[in-house]
Amino acid sequence: METMYSNGTRASSISGAAWVKAHASDATNNCVEIARVTEGQVALRNSRFPDGPALVFTRAEMIAFIAGAGAGEFDAMTV
Repeated sequence: METMYSNGTRASSISGAAWVKAHASDATNNCVEIARVTEGQVALRNSRFPDGPALVFTRAEMIAFIAGAGAGEFDAMTV
């Protein structure tokens, strides 16, 4: 049976996670990283805190987020 992870799981404790960050990361590599953690889940973590908590999302949740980001729905959220 596949392990299901929950939000707040320590990122470093997610077995076999291969964390990926965007090539657009800044010069100090501060970025949000993503990893597939199960067949139906991905996790996000802050690269500055690799041992910190991860947010875990389903495939459907990520598809909805990526579609919204691509449509510019979150453009006002950047700092």
